[in-house]
Amino acid sequence: MENFSLINLQVRENVAYVTIENPPVNALNTTALREMEQCIDQLNRDSSVKAVILTGTGTFFIAGADIKEFTHLFGQEELAEQTALKGQVLYNKIEQAEKPFIAAINGACLGGGLELAMSCHMRIAANEAKLGLPETKLGIIPGYGGTQRLARLTNTAKALELILTGQFIDGREAEKIGLVNHSVDADQLLQKAAEIAASITQKSSLSVKAVLESVLTGIDLPLEEGLALEAKHFGKLFGTEDTKEGVTAFIEKRPAAFKDR
Repeated sequence: MENFSLINLQVRENVAYVTIENPPVNALNTTALREMEQCIDQLNRDSSVKAVILTGTGTFFIAGADIKEFTHLFGQEELAEQTALKGQVLYNKIEQAEKPFIAAINGACLGGGLELAMSCHMRIAANEAKLGLPETKLGIIPGYGGTQRLARLTNTAKALELILTGQFIDGREAEKIGLVNHSVDADQLLQKAAEIAASITQKSSLSVKAVLESVLTGIDLPLEEGLALEAKHFGKLFGTEDTKEGVTAFIEKRPAAFKDR
């Protein structure tokens, strides 16, 4: 595994634990974003990793971008647009990964930090965590996908309210509006994320990949096309050893021994 200066990467039992370590608030500066991209690329290539848990160190998940780095964008409209597009490409890598990413939101999750969490496939938040997109308070808007993903995860009206007011909500409220899957006590956060990840790693990586593509690609397609995509993946899996093993194991009333082929 590659060593990073602002990211702690550990792999245990087919689960990668990625922890942002950039005190005091785990801001996403240029170095952190570069290392995050390198880390994601590495994990996407590693077939032994079947799920990824992304979290922050201390009392912060990620408090957002390093605002001081924005000062060089004044009067540079094209450069600012390219900066946003670069961040979107990075976050798209997470969303389009062939293995699930789970955000374990341990504390303040703001701006680019919430945008990063929203690009993950699932989100678990501590009850007292603070989530929000406060960019309008700076006279800007979210640029790493926040306006698009928040509306898709919740609804248009709620997304507009949160973005236009810049208000923060806690983990409990985030669960109520569908922004996070679960809100739990802080000391149970990683355990809950690990339980979900462990359940996924017991499945065939082929069916996990098929689920991710069917849901994430299909949701933006007309229903008829989405159903066709689902049927295509359903059919392809019946040409794999894992499907034969899974069905046979069920009939024989024993645990399946998947080999990811």
